[in-house]
Amino acid sequence: MAAQPSLKKQQELQSTYQNYKNTLQSIAQKIGDIEQETDEHKLVLETLEPLSGDRKCFRMINGVLTERTVKEVVPILKTNSDGLKKTLDELVKQYKIKQDDMEKWKKKNNVQVVQQPQQ
Repeated sequence: MAAQPSLKKQQELQSTYQNYKNTLQSIAQKIGDIEQETDEHKLVLETLEPLSGDRKCFRMINGVLTERTVKEVVPILKTNSDGLKKTLDELVKQYKIKQDDMEKWKKKNNVQVVQQPQQ
């Protein structure tokens, strides 16, 4: 009978550990997506900024290609890029906080991660 509570506790610990891992993985995926989008914005800005402000350019908005000028699009791209950087900073903070929480939880519950050998 004494083995069942420990088995239940072990399952709870595994479940909690998996939840931490899934959350960290999800945040890491979002960070990767935003980093990629930030790089795309940077590349487009580097391409457009040297051009004449009156030059025609096209911008995709919700799947619709719209015609604009460089001077209309550059400020919008800069604003979007700044917003992406802020979001990225916030996600990195969230990741670090969640990682710290997980480490504290592991110490509190005396959890040691054992890697299964890959076959």
